Amino acid sequence: MSAGDGKAVRSRRLMMLLPLAAFLALSAIFLLQLVSGRDSAIVPSALIDKPAPQTDLPPLEGVGLPGLSSTDFAGKVTLVNVWGSWCVPCRQEHPLLMELAADGRFALAGLNYKDKPENARRFLGDLGNPFAAIGVDQSGRTAIDWGVYGVPETFLVGPDGTIRYKHVGPFSPESIRDDLMPQIEKALAGTPSD
Repeated sequence: MSAGDGKAVRSRRLMMLLPLAAFLALSAIFLLQLVSGRDSAIVPSALIDKPAPQTDLPPLEGVGLPGLSSTDFAGKVTLVNVWGSWCVPCRQEHPLLMELAADGRFALAGLNYKDKPENARRFLGDLGNPFAAIGVDQSGRTAIDWGVYGVPETFLVGPDGTIRYKHVGPFSPESIRDDLMPQIEKALAGTPSD
């Protein structure tokens, strides 16, 4: 075997090991992200401290509530919850939304995402309706404008119409107590968000 043949064999071995090394490196990065203790519900949003997107969604027929409109945010603190009847985590967080709706200091509005109206009505009929308004986003276009990653997601809109806080995923009692309620208190007091 000549020196050139040995070099070619080493080069082929290296080329065969390169994908394995890349896979192991990516696996290590993903594992570190997974165990880093970061809260997956805290997803940065470019919309924080920016005006809520222009929204004009039709109502969910048959529930007797108005649709969702940007004008609804003026002068009051509003939680906008993005949900769908097909979403298992939405069902999980729904009892917590029912509790939040009892707090009369802010409005709770629903953005029903890519849902069939009959399924959305059944969902609310089975679990209760915490919303003061429900807008239907059949195409998903409005959710894109809001920067929605997936459902459920909840946005806190201040009385000035700016997005003050975003929560990704279902709420837990702890996330409401430790994250959401302090932000609601700040919005009600008119103090800036963090």
